[in-house]
Amino acid sequence: MRNPGRGPSSRKILFVYEDDSIIVVEKPVGLPVIPPEGSRSASLLDLVTSHVQRRNPKGRAAVVHRLDRDTSGIMVFARDGRAKKALMDNWDALVFERGYVALAEGVPDGDEGVFEDFLLENQAGQVYVASPQARGSLRALTRWKLLSSSSSGGKGSGGAQPFCLFSLSLETGRKHQIRVQLSSRGYPVAGDARYGARSDPLGRLCLHAAILGLEHPFTGERFSFESPAPDEFYALASPRRRPNPR
Repeated sequence: MRNPGRGPSSRKILFVYEDDSIIVVEKPVGLPVIPPEGSRSASLLDLVTSHVQRRNPKGRAAVVHRLDRDTSGIMVFARDGRAKKALMDNWDALVFERGYVALAEGVPDGDEGVFEDFLLENQAGQVYVASPQARGSLRALTRWKLLSSSSSGGKGSGGAQPFCLFSLSLETGRKHQIRVQLSSRGYPVAGDARYGARSDPLGRLCLHAAILGLEHPFTGERFSFESPAPDEFYALASPRRRPNPR
């Protein structure tokens, strides 16, 4: 698992790559992919469509996967209906890598491992860990690596709230997969009150889509798109120095 690097946070949309079929952007935090129902607020889809219409006034971008409004990072859009169908019909086969960086509360005991669970969504849209035998539950597999932490202790460390930085590689793509799996183990993503976070140090959900490996649906060319995680994530998960005893 690679370290996806680090970089500045930004609310600007950066167009990472585009051709006649796909457009890859860096999604800023706080911008929904599509407008909420009944809302006329700006969305990432609207902005990417405006970009498409500079070349083709009748064109419209199409959504082929989602990120939560408060998750930042790499996203792919289709440039037309043909590309949308090709991507959506073969998404799991075309995407060969999905990497995230998460700033989480607490510090795990180990340095790397695998989260394997079965997840279920209730009628309120809340996802939770369920029994493998539960009707409708879906297997979720995530490989993780600890990048840094602000404390050498585990869950029970005293003093200031400890944070850690996870690099996470998705083997499956379930709704809220990372958020639920970290929360269920006592390490909720910072700023994620929905799944048990007690802190909100950056005024956002501290989850970033850092890497997307994609095989082009028509040419077969393999791309690895990367977006550095915000520097603020690293700053909060940096080891804290203790004062020298007198």
